[in-house]
Amino acid sequence: MTELTLVIGNQNYSSWSLRAWLFLAHHGIPFNIKKVKLFTDSMERELAVHFSDNKVPVLIDDDLEVWDSLAILEYLVERFPETRGWPQERSARAVARSVCAEMHSGFFGLRGELPMNCRRRFPGFQPGPEAQRDIDRVLGLWNFCRERYGAGGPWLFGEFSVADCMYAPVVLRLLSYEIEMDPVSAAYAQTLFDSTAIQQWVKEGRAEDAVIDEDEADWPSVPF
Repeated sequence: MTELTLVIGNQNYSSWSLRAWLFLAHHGIPFNIKKVKLFTDSMERELAVHFSDNKVPVLIDDDLEVWDSLAILEYLVERFPETRGWPQERSARAVARSVCAEMHSGFFGLRGELPMNCRRRFPGFQPGPEAQRDIDRVLGLWNFCRERYGAGGPWLFGEFSVADCMYAPVVLRLLSYEIEMDPVSAAYAQTLFDSTAIQQWVKEGRAEDAVIDEDEADWPSVPF
C-alpha cells in the first residue's frame, strides 16, 4: 500500500485542510503532511506542482492527486472501507450526504464573519443577520441529525462519519466566537472538540506564529 501525503495550509486558519486531515487522523491512517504557508510569496510556487488551482488540501496517493475536501473524503471512504465513513443505513446516508453538500456549498455569512482561528477567542462577538441565519441553520442541522440518527453514539450520525469532518471547522468557529448553543448542539460540539485528533490539530495550530490579516476577524480578541 502506498503512503499518502496530504498538502494542507496553516492549521490555525485552514478550515478546508482540517476536514481531510481529521478523517485520516481520527482513523489512524498513516500519512505524511506537506504544509504550505498560505498567502505568502512561496505559496503559488509550492502549489503550482499540483493540479488544484493553487488551493489546499490536496491528497497524493502514488501518482494520483485528489483535490477539494469533499472529493478527498469520498475517495478516502472508498480507499478505506473499514472506516465506514458514511452511515450504513440508506436514509441516514442520504441525509449525511445532504448536510455535507450543504456545508460544502453554503454558509457564506458564517464563513466570512467567523473565520476559523484556533489561537483566539472573541468575547461578546455579535454576528450579523446573515451569519446568524447560518448559525441557526447549522444548529438546526445538528439537532436534526442527532435526534433522528444519533442513537448509536455521540457523533452527528451516531458513529463518526464524513459529516463530522465537514462540520468540525464550524465547531471550532462557534467555540472561538463563544456562540450560544442549545444543549444538543453544545454536547455535540464538546464531543468533537475533546476528541484526540481535534486536540492535536488545535495544539499544532496554536503553535504557529504566522498571522494572516485577511483571515483575522474584525473584533477584539484574546488568546485562547
